[in-house]
Amino acid sequence: MATISKILLSADSSSGLPIACTGGTASANAVTVHTAVSGTSSLDEIWLWASNISTTQSVLLTLEWGVHNAAAGKIVHLINPSETVCVVPGIPLNNSKVVEAFASVVDVINIVGYVNRIV
Repeated sequence: MATISKILLSADSSSGLPIACTGGTASANAVTVHTAVSGTSSLDEIWLWASNISTTQSVLLTLEWGVHNAAAGKIVHLINPSETVCVVPGIPLNNSKVVEAFASVVDVINIVGYVNRIV
């Protein structure tokens, strides 16, 4: 029988505070959000919300899902000013794949979330 444990995102595993998209506006400057469980027999079910703290401009958030700088691994959201939206609704990942994020404007997108680790 599988065991499910709720854990914090690995990029801020000590406190659960928001992860700011501060790295830059391109893939080369993406910030790490979470590194999935190793191996293929377990899964991380990842839940993420992104908040646009700008009050004046919409911002394009790009998540690189397990594949750095490849079109096939991108999840993209346009987030309106002062809006918080669910950007990843429990999508599974494993095999130590990494979720990274960057935004079209630096320092205005914060990401929060958790992982249901299924072992």
